[in-house]
Amino acid sequence: MRLFNLHTHTRFCDGKEAPENYIKKAIELGFHSLGFSGHAPLPFENRIAIPESKLHLYAMEILSLKEKYKDQIEIYLALEIDYIPELLDDFSIFSNQINLDFIIGSVHFVRNPDTGKLWFIDGPKQDVYDEGLKNIFGNDFQKGVTAFYHQTNQMIESQKPKIVGHLDKIKMHNRNRFFKEDDPWYRQLIDETLDLVKSNDCIVEVNTRGIYKKRSDSLFPGVDVLSKIKALNIPVTISSDAHSPDELNKYLPEAIEILKTIGIRKIMMLKNGNWSLECI
Repeated sequence: MRLFNLHTHTRFCDGKEAPENYIKKAIELGFHSLGFSGHAPLPFENRIAIPESKLHLYAMEILSLKEKYKDQIEIYLALEIDYIPELLDDFSIFSNQINLDFIIGSVHFVRNPDTGKLWFIDGPKQDVYDEGLKNIFGNDFQKGVTAFYHQTNQMIESQKPKIVGHLDKIKMHNRNRFFKEDDPWYRQLIDETLDLVKSNDCIVEVNTRGIYKKRSDSLFPGVDVLSKIKALNIPVTISSDAHSPDELNKYLPEAIEILKTIGIRKIMMLKNGNWSLECI
């Protein structure tokens, strides 16, 4: 199987380089396809998302490169859209502005349902995660984690994104400090989310970024969750969530071997614009 990556961030958002540099690297690596999934504009000041004023420029550049390299690699235009109740909870806003090939639906900002304040769970700094847990959820980690999964569930049910991004990313800066993934309450949350993924025909992303950035000890989602996904016959795809060209294939071969060990022998990929299950 030729490698591919559908989760890629460029300098239009929080990535490091111009889109064309990623394409050149992907061709060098022998990739079949490459999807650009910049962070969709957010309705508040931030450093990670594409500014609203540059959204159409982003789309135009990707489409221009798609034409330029059409004989060497398949290029896809997408967005990773944050689902934030009452702030950004309608993905069609972006679908109507630019013609997307697919959407990755993700949760990076966990909304406290009582106060409306947001807990940012991503980024390289563990202390930001800890401070947010303290300030937004009063160190009630079970409430914060439950809010993350309930928000993810709302996204799946209301928006039905093609791909659910890094489904258990809430664990990234936890490292078994606040909760353990085999806690019964946590397992129940995972089971509820997977049932909704299944019933809404979403694809689960197997995301390698946490491992190669040394921010997680396992894939997103981890082996236990992937085993449940296998049992439920939920389709998966695989990505490195690249923020620079040299991250395009980071830990992808290793992740494929992990999937094979679990018994997952096929993954979803785009070929000629159509989704299909391909052997790994």
